[in-house]
Amino acid sequence: MADTVKNAEPTRRDFLFIATGTAAAIGTACTVWPFISSLAPDANTIALGAPVEVDLAPIAEGQIVKVFWRDTLIFIRHRTKEEIEAAENVDVATLIDPQPDDQRVKKGHEQWLIVFGNCTHLGCVPNGHEGPYKGWHCPCHGSVFDTSGRVRVGPAPSNLPVPEYKFMSDTQIVIGVADEAPAPAA
Repeated sequence: MADTVKNAEPTRRDFLFIATGTAAAIGTACTVWPFISSLAPDANTIALGAPVEVDLAPIAEGQIVKVFWRDTLIFIRHRTKEEIEAAENVDVATLIDPQPDDQRVKKGHEQWLIVFGNCTHLGCVPNGHEGPYKGWHCPCHGSVFDTSGRVRVGPAPSNLPVPEYKFMSDTQIVIGVADEAPAPAA
């Protein structure tokens, strides 16, 4: 009986096959990767359209913070009880752009007012906690907004707009995402 057992040690030919296969796999990956990565949106596109998460916990009562979403200024105001009462007790019929306070805030989160931070007249940035209503005052042309962001005096034709946002928890919001509509009653 002849010994028919093959040599189990790797040969030079085995090494060449493995090296060639590895080089081909790396070359293919290097060739395909730019095509795959070109399908993803660039950083500017993501920054312009992506929702932004904001932690409300560090915002003190009475404080206004500024954030940017889609290159647009957003005011987040942690309203005091007095500011909420003042905003709720306004005769809506006397407003330039009539809108009740409860349509500008989320139910159960009345202390948080989130509005775009540019005057609706010419896009200036109004100063917070100023004017007779202690809301915002636009120093450029004199528009005055109350603690609900509603225009009360001046050339601004409308209230500070409210962006789409939703509460993820009592202290976390996402700007750029609309609340889901409640399910219709059966």
